[in-house]
Amino acid sequence: ISFIPILYKCQLSSNCYSFQKPEIDLLTFPSSWNLLYFPSDPPPLTLKIALFVKKWPQRSHAGGLERHALNLHLALAKRGHQVHSFTTSSPNTSFPNLVFHLSEPTVGGYLNQTVVWSQFRTQNSTGTPFDIVHTESAGLMHAQAKDVTNLAVTWHGIAYESIHSDIIQELLREPEEQQAAMVTKKIMRVVEEVRFFPRYSHHVATSDHAGDILKRIYMIPEEQPELSLGNELKHELGIPQNGSLILGMSGRLVKDKGHPLIFQALKEIFMENNRFQQTVVLVIAGDGPWGARYKDLGANILVLGPLGRADLAKFYNAIDIFVHPTFRGQGLDQTPLEAILSGKPVMATRVASLTGSVIVGPELGYTFSPTVKSLKKTLYRVWNDGKVVLEKKGKAARQRGCI
Repeated sequence: ISFIPILYKCQLSSNCYSFQKPEIDLLTFPSSWNLLYFPSDPPPLTLKIALFVKKWPQRSHAGGLERHALNLHLALAKRGHQVHSFTTSSPNTSFPNLVFHLSEPTVGGYLNQTVVWSQFRTQNSTGTPFDIVHTESAGLMHAQAKDVTNLAVTWHGIAYESIHSDIIQELLREPEEQQAAMVTKKIMRVVEEVRFFPRYSHHVATSDHAGDILKRIYMIPEEQPELSLGNELKHELGIPQNGSLILGMSGRLVKDKGHPLIFQALKEIFMENNRFQQTVVLVIAGDGPWGARYKDLGANILVLGPLGRADLAKFYNAIDIFVHPTFRGQGLDQTPLEAILSGKPVMATRVASLTGSVIVGPELGYTFSPTVKSLKKTLYRVWNDGKVVLEKKGKAARQRGCI
């Protein structure tokens, strides 16, 4: 989070100081509240994204919810993704890849659900359907969203927190001040939220505290790895369910992602250890020049090509450990994060962007220097540790990833 320095002009009068606050246009300010950094490489695929937010920031008028929508979705649009914003207002300037679908707000200032749902259905049936639907808090109400399986909700505020605020205010109330109104209405709102919150497909909390409330009070279940998806892919590929140790890699199959390194390490291990070759399977999701070369290593190297989101879910759930031999550190790679959120440990090159954020300790995975000797040693260690140890590390990695 970065803070904006507010500069005030002070004009001296004969009796007092007066301060004039210049208006700041949030849409053109050089720094944002939550800066987002993406790799310089273009995304492997571009997404069609739907955003529901009750209003878009207008110059200096924006709360935290609107700022979040602005920063996140402008960054995604700049990455090349197609973003459709269903909202009640739009900026005066246009942005590439960002389309606004406007509607009149309700008396309370919220989105008119009938109108925005009609707009959404029209756009969802035009060309390709939306890959992701994102609503800032209850921008899209559960009555419409209950059948949208690719929807994620970012919770910025929940009724339970407002009750806690009322308690604090009551404790600070002076005896002569009028007592606040009864909180019965707010309590019933919490009850209603508890009933419909779990109907949303995916939840994003804006703080650890909010996430804890969502799990404890609102009874939203924590997502668990879907083992059945992994078993489905193993069956399709002819891999025994409880046999081979499965290594996984995904992404672009190019030199700077470390593929020459892992190729040479596996080639040497296969030549010196027949049992390793027979009991280890490497499943690779992605496309690139090194895809064809891997096939020279034998039948236990399976190159699947680029996968859609549904098949990627199968991939992550099928593997025992994710291997990430990148040669270069960058902001934060997406693929290791996808792996740990699927409950899989990560084995990666010892670069700061990974050891500082993903594999922060041996209980979460393995690291190696970008040399064939170091990688071979780590591959042997993973093989000797086996599935039981890897499963334990995967659970620890997922627990950290969900914090």
